[in-house]
Amino acid sequence: MTDHSINRFLLAPGADIDPAETAEWRDALAALVASEGPERARFILDQLAAMARAPQVGWSPELVTPYVNTIPVEQQPPFPGDLAIEERLASLMRWNALAMVARANSAYGELGGHIASYASAADLFEVGFNHFFQAKSDRHGGDLVFFQPHSAPGVYARAFLEGRLTENDLAHYRQEISAPQSDARGLSSYPHPWLMPDFWQFPTGSMGIGPISSIYHARFMRYLTHRQLLDCGGRKVWGVFGDGEMDEPESMSALTLASREKLDNLVWVVNCNLQRLDGPVRGNGRIVDELEKLFRGAGWHVIKLLWGSDWDGLFARDVTGALVKAFAHTVDGQMQTFAAKDGRFNRDNFFGQDEELARLAQGMTDEQIDRLKRGGHDLVKIHAAYHAAARHAGQPVVILAHTKKGYGMGSAGQGRMTTHSQKKLDEAALLEFRNRFNLPISDEQARTLDFFKPAEDSAEMRYLHQRREALGGYLPKRHSDAPALPVPELASYANFAVNAAGKEMSTTMAFVRLLGNLLKDPGLGPRIVPIVADEARTFGMANLFKQVGIYSSAGQSYEPEDIGSVLSYREALDGQILEEGISEAGAIASWTAAATSYSVHGLPMLPFYIYYSMFGFQRVGDAIWAAADQRARGFLLGATSGRTTLGGEGLQHQDGSSHLVAATIPNCKAWDPAFAGEMALILDHGMREMLVDRQDVFYYLTLMNENYAQPDLPPEAHEGVVRGGYRFASFGEGPAKATLLGSGAILTEVVKAAKQLADEGIACEVFSITSWSELARDGLHCEQRAMRGEARTTPWLHRLFGESKAPMVAATDYVRAVPESVRAFLPQGRRYLTLGTDGFGRSDTRAALRGFFGVDAEHIVKAVRYSLH
Repeated sequence: MTDHSINRFLLAPGADIDPAETAEWRDALAALVASEGPERARFILDQLAAMARAPQVGWSPELVTPYVNTIPVEQQPPFPGDLAIEERLASLMRWNALAMVARANSAYGELGGHIASYASAADLFEVGFNHFFQAKSDRHGGDLVFFQPHSAPGVYARAFLEGRLTENDLAHYRQEISAPQSDARGLSSYPHPWLMPDFWQFPTGSMGIGPISSIYHARFMRYLTHRQLLDCGGRKVWGVFGDGEMDEPESMSALTLASREKLDNLVWVVNCNLQRLDGPVRGNGRIVDELEKLFRGAGWHVIKLLWGSDWDGLFARDVTGALVKAFAHTVDGQMQTFAAKDGRFNRDNFFGQDEELARLAQGMTDEQIDRLKRGGHDLVKIHAAYHAAARHAGQPVVILAHTKKGYGMGSAGQGRMTTHSQKKLDEAALLEFRNRFNLPISDEQARTLDFFKPAEDSAEMRYLHQRREALGGYLPKRHSDAPALPVPELASYANFAVNAAGKEMSTTMAFVRLLGNLLKDPGLGPRIVPIVADEARTFGMANLFKQVGIYSSAGQSYEPEDIGSVLSYREALDGQILEEGISEAGAIASWTAAATSYSVHGLPMLPFYIYYSMFGFQRVGDAIWAAADQRARGFLLGATSGRTTLGGEGLQHQDGSSHLVAATIPNCKAWDPAFAGEMALILDHGMREMLVDRQDVFYYLTLMNENYAQPDLPPEAHEGVVRGGYRFASFGEGPAKATLLGSGAILTEVVKAAKQLADEGIACEVFSITSWSELARDGLHCEQRAMRGEARTTPWLHRLFGESKAPMVAATDYVRAVPESVRAFLPQGRRYLTLGTDGFGRSDTRAALRGFFGVDAEHIVKAVRYSLH
């Protein structure tokens, strides 16, 4: 591919064949700027660029700007705070964060924790806390702030000074189990709303999940505003992330969505300390340049925050551009070395590269060179960048902030390869850190890692509280006081499913019909958020296009090809469906934003994300786990589920294990209903649990695309459906000689087998298992109560199967480990055989697949005969 970048032409040997002509062009541009101003110059350059892009020239401008601050000195706004006090406060945060981690590891040596990340990001956090991050209050809906997870100790350190955490709490960092024994609150390793439900708002500990989640939260705020459910105007989403984190595909996957949606309520701050866990992020390149290209190409506004105020004088004296040239040739691996070395080394090795650089450093002491700040450590420069970002309109903004990892840790860790894992400092390093930041602690206090908190009436503490009061209160803070949301009566929307009278339909078809009915409810309907990843037509949801529309921030500026159709594609500003395109990661991020709206916005919403079940837990399981941590409430619908129901699609589409993964998530309730009535009752139960009882759970339901007769669901079966299983029917005369269990699509095969066995004189009873995992949890709970000596409770499985001693055969469309999960909790003395679909999927008919995996009626009959011998 041809390289048309600026540097290619400037740096190529013999590139300038006419220096005099080049000088004339440069002089002409300079004169234009001087006489007409930069706006006119930009217009002329745009005109020339348009001509240069013609095929005859084939040139386009490079996306990388010089390695200097985007905001020049003359455009910096006045710093609105007390700089000296803010610097002292930031130093105290650094110390207490360091002391917290170092004390924990000095005492136990196994707790882990991170010092260097927050050391690099402290000033980025503090400017946000003091001037930009709005808390939820009567006058403001509150900003959403995604904190870099490895910097959690710094957030705790600030909460300690604010009075929200005690010294005893800090002393129990990463000791969540043992802390209550000392009347303390254990502090979680990273931001975890599940573990600290009144503190952390967003889980960011899994790299890449925070960035994509922040984008979809920002978009969901626009969705709420455009649908006139909640005015989110004036609110921002701030994300502080690491440059190494940008390597994660999830971090980058939704950048164009943010620009396409013009999400100017979104600001990312990428902490470019140039180092990830093992070494440089881009040792042989420059991550800031790479990210600038990426974000600018994706349509974001980029603000480079590279050099602190101490560099301003150097740039002003640099009339030849020596600094910019030197930076252009300095890769990050070398920049990291400069960060780790002292002023003398940098004088000799950076400023000593040529005479022009050496002259710039004349008159500076080695200590002054050593203390030259990178932009991410200068409060004035950070404020200027944040100020510009907060006021930028029409685009999302990213601030690329140049910092030093382990800033201030000196020889113990600043800029060193091992700094990410640094958890302890020796006495000399502690004293060096104390001196570097002029901390008001004695040598003994430094050695013993004492926490420090100024007196409540000190200037620092008064300032700290005043700044947060001006911004609405303290952050982070999670709210969970949203009101309950009424749910309509089951009969009003699901009577067709509960009393199906033998009509043939698939459970997917029944769900779509049920969803359409719920959307018509005047109370609940507007709060429902249907979400699809470009599969609405696959699941028969096209009728909803006309009914509620597809959300689009631009409305619909075209006439769709199928406009005359009853099922035509309709986009609208107030559309309700979130059509995410072919992006399961984006769809689950949207689902999470809606599923946590009750906490983030105080507005309960009810998201239904329907997808190919194979592309759910297997593909974005980490994001689902993060949603669980964030206490999501909503429904995940794994459609075309099972290994034999999606006939010809084959291996990578046929799901046999999603129920296993779902069962590992404590607040996820997984269901495999066989019939429309079961599905309707489970949905109703879930809505009441989430919206009325306000429990922090979410449901995973698997749905089938196979049409078969749907029976009525009698009232006496309702309790069993929501507890995990019920007695479906008996076949044959006399006491049952075999007990058959089935779920999902395979229950129909179980019924066929029971009828065949009955014809052979083997009476059977059939049980529909709606949730294997809920039955297993119930059994485990009862067992644990008994082990603790508490009042005994009878597992539902024991109540379900009674005193019979008949052998049991269980069959599902999933791997055998799913029905095996209940074995330990079955009544004693019952033989138990399981059939499942272990192995890879195949392409063939349903009948052939079920025969191949041994879960059809014929194999179930054989299993019963075997169990009777």
